[in-house]
Amino acid sequence: MDTLIVGAGFAGAVTARELAEAGERVLVIDKRPHIAGNAYDRLDAGGVLIHEYGPHIFHTNSEKVFDWLSRFTAWRPYEHRVLAVPDARTGQAYPMPINRTTINRLYGLDLDEAGVAAFLERVREPREPLRTSEDVVLNSVGPDLCDRFFRGYTRKQWGLELSQLAGGVAARIPTRTNDDDRYFTDRFQAMPAHGYTAMFERMLDHPNISVRTGVAYENIVASCDCRRTVFTGPVDEYYGHRYGALPYRSLRFEHEHLPGQANVQAVGTVNYPNDHAWTRITEFKHLTGQRHAGTSIVREIPQAMDAPGAEPYYPIPNPANEALYKRYQALAEAESDVFFLGRLAQYRYYNMDQVVAAALALTQRLRQGAEALAA
Repeated sequence: MDTLIVGAGFAGAVTARELAEAGERVLVIDKRPHIAGNAYDRLDAGGVLIHEYGPHIFHTNSEKVFDWLSRFTAWRPYEHRVLAVPDARTGQAYPMPINRTTINRLYGLDLDEAGVAAFLERVREPREPLRTSEDVVLNSVGPDLCDRFFRGYTRKQWGLELSQLAGGVAARIPTRTNDDDRYFTDRFQAMPAHGYTAMFERMLDHPNISVRTGVAYENIVASCDCRRTVFTGPVDEYYGHRYGALPYRSLRFEHEHLPGQANVQAVGTVNYPNDHAWTRITEFKHLTGQRHAGTSIVREIPQAMDAPGAEPYYPIPNPANEALYKRYQALAEAESDVFFLGRLAQYRYYNMDQVVAAALALTQRLRQGAEALAA
């Protein structure tokens, strides 16, 4: 083989396909018993298509990324909507991200867009510079909305206070003065028509690609005769935690099938920032458009990496963790035939489209390098 790719998620599969089409022989391995990484979906026992590792909603502003993936799937248009229940005792649900409807319903007001903008200007707590997520949220919506929608959710999701989390995390969630209740506003918003796993199967279906699942990197590296490796797992794990373990946040998923119920939620995802162990509940039929007499949901319960069976899902962005990652990044950049790609390997809170774009950029560099050597 020319290239060993460790991980069959977006980073690995996109890289594999690009290199295979350039004439390289590629071996893709994954320690899990399936392809598609965290985007893996399957039919559950009730016959509902579920996302095994929590909801994956595809959205991008990149026409290049969307067109590239469109080679391997048709799409179902889908705009994700989220409600938040800040107090489970009342059960009142409000649009998230916060918008005009949220503010009017929560405070019993009847503000137009200009009125909402003026309201937010009155309640916000100006912060400069915006270093932490607490700075970002208080600067945008002030203390009351922060406490209702953000502070408790952050404690559960990250195991940290808002003040301990980098500002970029909270900055991902906008605040709106209009009634737009879409979670994302990207140009392209859609779900693979037949699911993510089917899309990955087509992506990896090439005569130059071999796929082996249920195979860990450490069990194959000594016997694999490949001139190059693309590693998509945790970078600190690759280096045997030489400088200590990089902090990641894990999740536990509670899947449940509810026979005889068409739907149990008004929207795809409902957040619970202040009550329960879980952060959110997702009902998959909203996402997939599947017609079925029953429905299936998943509760997401964040956990630390020392929990039994915990796997890394999210890098935890703050200055101390970034400083530790920089030490591993220096090791990675000194490699000549190993390349690190993806959320865990680059310690970045990437969306799916960002991983695809990074993989396309990497393969372009690799192909240009090979052409230069051949010349």
